[in-house]
Amino acid sequence: MRDQYGRDICYLRISVTDRCNLRCVYCMPEEGVAWMPHGQILTYEQIVRVVEAASRLGVSHIRLTGGEPLVRPQLYRLVEMVKGVAGIESVGLTTNGVLLTEQLSQLRQAGLDGVNLSLDTLDPQQFAAITRRAGLLPQVLQGLEAAAGTPGLTVKVNCVPTQLNGDQVVPLARLAQQREISVRFIELMPIGLGQDRHGLTQKQVMEQLTDAFGAPMPCARPKGAGPGAYVTFPGFTGRVGFISALSHQFCHLCNRVRLTADGHLKTCLQYQDGVDLKPYLEEGGAPQFLESAMEQAIYYKPAGHHFTTQPQAGDEKHNMNQIGG
Repeated sequence: MRDQYGRDICYLRISVTDRCNLRCVYCMPEEGVAWMPHGQILTYEQIVRVVEAASRLGVSHIRLTGGEPLVRPQLYRLVEMVKGVAGIESVGLTTNGVLLTEQLSQLRQAGLDGVNLSLDTLDPQQFAAITRRAGLLPQVLQGLEAAAGTPGLTVKVNCVPTQLNGDQVVPLARLAQQREISVRFIELMPIGLGQDRHGLTQKQVMEQLTDAFGAPMPCARPKGAGPGAYVTFPGFTGRVGFISALSHQFCHLCNRVRLTADGHLKTCLQYQDGVDLKPYLEEGGAPQFLESAMEQAIYYKPAGHHFTTQPQAGDEKHNMNQIGG
């Protein structure tokens, strides 16, 4: 469907849990957070009901996120259920990769179309400092290789470049030299603990890449590219992408909404506004009421964020693991 600004909203990101097996410094405080009680988390069946309603409204692309989605048991079941909904063309997964190798085969058999793997550094000590978990980088890299070697699976690596890992821009980009994958640099969003960090801009990242690889060249956009801008470099098999919501604001192109693990439909990452879908998912609830609530919320999706200006009333106060960013 189209919102009040004429944007075609066809993409739904679904957080299946707020739990995570890492404690990344821009996502969660060192002491951890209070997890949502299990009773508040949507069941797989409830999630599918939301997907069915979303599909009737024109949503065709689904991405499963967290927290870390692979800590939720039998996630492949949800992939299979969602992929079976009429009108859904693709189901993707955003993961930190720690548990990916052991679950990838079942996920692919269930119909998973793509994996976005979050990876900020290839340096083990830096990885431990950023994630507050030591010794897990080899598992993540094993998961990446397994995904990259899976026929028909679209693979993207997501890096949030900050002052902590600014020296990793070039090493991470090299992952796309010999592999048919996209390495994407995502500007840090000033939400939750991200407000206390300093991220690198697209311009700063591009300067490093140009110094290392030469002038960027235009290239075809990968499947499910969304608002990202993509280039390649001489000798590269894959691509390098930029998602630069701050320095190159693309709200006028935004095609997505988000569902939190406890059932709140968020129409913009910055705002708390949206609608609680939980009451419409109770036993015996009529599908038309759920669809109507979603339709109204999507129609009034905000025109854009104001991250580069002063905070305002109604801004999101939760950490990223709680909202499925």
